[in-house]
Amino acid sequence: MLSAEGIGKNIEKAIENALIELKASREDVDIKILNEGGLFKKAKVLVTISDDAKEKYEKHQKFITNEEAKQKEYVIKEEKTEKEEDVSEESEKASEETNEEKPEEKSEEKKDDRVEKIVEPIEFLKGLFEKAGKTVEINVKDDDKYVTYSVVGDDLGDMIGHRGECFYAISRLLTIVSGKQDKKILLDIGGFREKRADSLTELAKRMASKVVKTGRYVKLDPMNPSDRRIIHTALQDDDRVTTLSKGTEPHRYVIIFPKEAE
Repeated sequence: MLSAEGIGKNIEKAIENALIELKASREDVDIKILNEGGLFKKAKVLVTISDDAKEKYEKHQKFITNEEAKQKEYVIKEEKTEKEEDVSEESEKASEETNEEKPEEKSEEKKDDRVEKIVEPIEFLKGLFEKAGKTVEINVKDDDKYVTYSVVGDDLGDMIGHRGECFYAISRLLTIVSGKQDKKILLDIGGFREKRADSLTELAKRMASKVVKTGRYVKLDPMNPSDRRIIHTALQDDDRVTTLSKGTEPHRYVIIFPKEAE
């Protein structure tokens, strides 16, 4: 799909909706306004991948699709293995009743070993960025709670995507292939995590001031759990407002409203 129509309350919102559907960056598209909208009409635009960006876009989409397919196949294989182990465990229990043996500990130990042998996170990232044609350096920071893999390199915008869509997809894949870990795995690409946190924190404080000034709540656009957490954290010590998440994934959003309305 090289084009998509977007509809919104204004032209900017219509463009944003079309970009989300295309999973493309604004700099890679041509925009045609079909309807500017008005009092009783919504704006409508046609967003098309630019000729000079088509090759990059198609390559990127094919890469992401292949990676998601591989991970889906991987998860299916893991579920199949777990089912086979459940059957094996039932057989061992039956053997225990007959021979009064206790093989559960060995079975559990074997299962844990299998989980720990899933692909190393850094090897997964190296392979992924190599397949995408990116020359990068991956730095690892290990603290008490998190292991953060920071990817540094040039021209990483398409690996982050519009509003971080590709970034969050890679983060999910990284969590899957990392398997069972003692610490939470975090990903950063080109400093996106810190920039996104700063941007959302600024947004949260700006909207909080608006809520205090008007006395009315503000509803933010739908966000992923990580982004919503940043909003909540940014305002948790603000005694003027309260935050609340509403809706269902993937359209769950944050509401900021006056403290007295809690």
